[in-house]
Amino acid sequence: MPRPRKGARAPRAHWLLFGLLLSAVCALLTFDLLVSGQLGGHEIQPGGARDFVPAAALSGGSVIDPREPSVRHLPDRTMALTVVDGPDPESTPGLLDALARHHVHATFFVTGANAARHPGLVRRILAGGNEIGNGTMTRPDLRQVGDDRVQLELRATDLVLAGAAGITADLVQLPYAATAASLDYDAWKAILRIGNGGRQVVVADTDAGTAAGQIVAKSLPRDDRGTVLLMHDSVGTAAALDRLLPALRDRGWRIDSVGGALNVSGTTSEAGLLDRGTGLLLIGAVQVSGWVAGALRFLLLAATALAVLRSAVVLIVTPVHVRRARRWRPPRRIDDRVTVIIPAYNEETGIAATIRSALASRHPVDVIVVDDGSTDGTVEVVRRLRRRVPAVRLLRQSNAGKAAALNSGLSAARTEFVVMVDGDTILDRDAVARLVAHFGDASVGAVSGNAKVGNRQGLLGRWQHIEYVIGFNLDRRVYDTLRCMPTVPGAIGAFRRSAVRRAGGVSVDTLAEDTDLTMALERAGWRVAYEENAVAWTEAPATIGQLWKQRYRWCYGTLQASWKHRRALIERGAAGKLGRRGLPYLVLFQVVLQVIAPVIDLVGFFGLFTQDAVSIAAIWLGFLLLQAVPGVVAFKLDGERLRPLLTLPLQQIVYRQLMYLVVIQSVVTALAGARLPWHKLDRRGQPGVRVRSGRPAR
Repeated sequence: MPRPRKGARAPRAHWLLFGLLLSAVCALLTFDLLVSGQLGGHEIQPGGARDFVPAAALSGGSVIDPREPSVRHLPDRTMALTVVDGPDPESTPGLLDALARHHVHATFFVTGANAARHPGLVRRILAGGNEIGNGTMTRPDLRQVGDDRVQLELRATDLVLAGAAGITADLVQLPYAATAASLDYDAWKAILRIGNGGRQVVVADTDAGTAAGQIVAKSLPRDDRGTVLLMHDSVGTAAALDRLLPALRDRGWRIDSVGGALNVSGTTSEAGLLDRGTGLLLIGAVQVSGWVAGALRFLLLAATALAVLRSAVVLIVTPVHVRRARRWRPPRRIDDRVTVIIPAYNEETGIAATIRSALASRHPVDVIVVDDGSTDGTVEVVRRLRRRVPAVRLLRQSNAGKAAALNSGLSAARTEFVVMVDGDTILDRDAVARLVAHFGDASVGAVSGNAKVGNRQGLLGRWQHIEYVIGFNLDRRVYDTLRCMPTVPGAIGAFRRSAVRRAGGVSVDTLAEDTDLTMALERAGWRVAYEENAVAWTEAPATIGQLWKQRYRWCYGTLQASWKHRRALIERGAAGKLGRRGLPYLVLFQVVLQVIAPVIDLVGFFGLFTQDAVSIAAIWLGFLLLQAVPGVVAFKLDGERLRPLLTLPLQQIVYRQLMYLVVIQSVVTALAGARLPWHKLDRRGQPGVRVRSGRPAR
């Protein structure tokens, strides 16, 4: 990640670029669905009236010119070999090799989509002396569509053939109704529509199928009448040809393409310059859309694997943490007085409740409030409390940011252990005692508390409550078990003051000063613990705009801190655990997964319009389950009611998308090397949390 340029501002034009990119991706996915023929629809079965179909066409083995209409049959003991469904890079080369070995030509009715993906195979088919026919662009059942769709399918395929080989094709074979047995009223109407473009339709007698063991048996003629054989561009067909062609020749049959069998020329014509140029553009669009769709499918697999991996890690490691936490006992009793440091900037609304909750702690505390140049009534509120409680000290400084305020508090503290909380935090009465108990272990340099959302009355509050319990506190159990905690949250965390001072204090290098400090302590050899029962309630953003600012700063700061401490990857001891456990977990599941996770929803949305809609919906519900199962576990462990989880499906549709965009913007900002300003959130208080005799109550 490049070092932020001094004075550089967060980029704004990238949102326009992102919007254009997203629109382009959606357009390409839509185009890929269209050309791949994956949109919903079904093949209709023959069985309609056949009275309108000329008897000559029903007798099979014919080429129909719908303009007359006229029907031409092949001479006796003559077989026209046709191949559909291609070209395909796995089967077409083998087919062409088999035809070349037996000196036989065939008519390949290629689909425009496949021809656009593999234009080289089209040229190879022609180079082998074979014939090209028009198999439509996407192989729809032309019996179900109108004239405009028919002409569009044929014209698009002509353009692809023009771009790939400089030709257009006159012969057409009707998809899903290519044999005489399939001809009925609907099929005949489709043939007449094809004739409107001046094309001829080839009707087969026999469909050889794709079952390798049955192709030869199905393909052998029952009598001496000329016949058109329809074969599929599949791997088994090439092997079948090596057996079929010698058997036919032994019986005296002549095998050729449709044009060769009828001794006619002009089944293809040279394309004009404009058609060639347009065809090249169309081929490019098909290939790019296919590449994008393939890339998204790969990302879908990657996102699936990461989501499953995270759920597996959490569900495996969390029970280990629960057992350890239940057995854990403080190595020694800590009775030392503790300093609670509260950095404050325009915290008039909630600062009094924060101070009172700290003073109500069961463990003896001093409180230092560091006013960072507030412009509201924060100072007056603190001064009123100071008059009644001497244990509260007020420090004032010009606005320099949270890190500077915390350093001022550390310098003024007279105790070895300090607890840092935000100006909107309400501490449980036992929180401080539970935090400092871990310092009985001399290797512990910091302890993370359990931050919970206090203002969870609205839908946005509930969603953040879910995120805190599942995404933050559950992950901290994993980090604690693996001894690689990357962040002691600013809302509630305890520190060994001497360790912080030796680590250089709270750094101003990043916007995530809590993550930066935590990683610095671990790289210095200190262990960072997690105390799930040290509970504090924090005020979550009440609006989408405030939430965006907060998470944008968090994510960007985390990226900064991860990059700053990247050398932990090659270090040993506590630093190595952070580098080889904590950083990969953080980057994979909080950055990479968040960046590629929108693919799940994007592919899922487009999948609903395909024939696989039910399967796609099942996959999406599976992802929801991957969120719900850890959610229930996390809520149970945190002693929370499960009712907020009822909003989880809606959170996945709305809230999660917002968090994706936050991560994407943070990554783009980091790569651009911009420096973000500090975003101060507007406080409204926590109406859901009240202090009763100094103890927060729900």
